[in-house]
Amino acid sequence: MNELERHLLNDFQRGLPLTSRPYAAMAERLGVSEDEVIAHLRAMQEAGTVSRVGAVIRPHRVGVSTLAAMAVPPERLAEVADIVSACPEVNHNYEREHHYNLWFVVATGREERLREVLRDLELRTGLKALDLPLLEDFHIDLGFDLRWT
Repeated sequence: MNELERHLLNDFQRGLPLTSRPYAAMAERLGVSEDEVIAHLRAMQEAGTVSRVGAVIRPHRVGVSTLAAMAVPPERLAEVADIVSACPEVNHNYEREHHYNLWFVVATGREERLREVLRDLELRTGLKALDLPLLEDFHIDLGFDLRWT
């Protein structure tokens, strides 16, 4: 990973420029071109270094979302994670050391679509999705200092 990519990953976890051309504003701050910023972000997404670039919106401010989990046999974990990750309504998933070892967040515009996504993932994986809807809102900062020496 080069210096520009380190800055892209670290410097814009919070405070992404709210302009019509955020990548141009990022580029200006970093002293590079907008095309370079876009190319590096795209390359990191294609390499799997970055899963998505975009705003994080508090739950239920726009649309609906839920946390879900699946108990996936260890030998199928990569396969099922790929199926879940390919779903446009899933913004991330992660492995946990638990009986329910694959956790993910589903976000959609409507409750009916959220139910459809969960049913579709169950059909495609053959596994039951445990739906864990938000009952109490806790705001935690998910940014991490990614600078390393």
